[in-house]
Amino acid sequence: MGFILRWLFAFLLLAATFNPTPYNYVDWVREFGAMNMSIAVLAGLILLIGYIIYLRATLRSIGGVGMALVLAVVGAGLWVLYDFGILRLDNSSFNVWLGLAALSFVLGIGLSWSHVRRALSGQADMDDVDA
Repeated sequence: MGFILRWLFAFLLLAATFNPTPYNYVDWVREFGAMNMSIAVLAGLILLIGYIIYLRATLRSIGGVGMALVLAVVGAGLWVLYDFGILRLDNSSFNVWLGLAALSFVLGIGLSWSHVRRALSGQADMDDVDA
């Protein structure tokens, strides 16, 4: 259940920033940001905090190479689904949602990796602690 919540919050963070509907931060700022600058800045800072939390945790747990590997595995899985005719890529809106799901999966794995490693190896990770 923990991974699903981490993945869901990563997906919500990415979808709140940009998605193919008009209900996202990027489109809202383009249309109304000048009239509501204080709200646009506040919302942008909240989104930035979310990205910092997810990206920092992901880079510390699996690193850039790990992120690329997870994204490659997701991409290869989508390729297999496409080759078997299960997945069609002719809808650009669906492709954006698919990209958001793939990126949020990478962030969800990154935030959950310490828990997975501890469950598999029995070893706990420690952050750098200044004594």
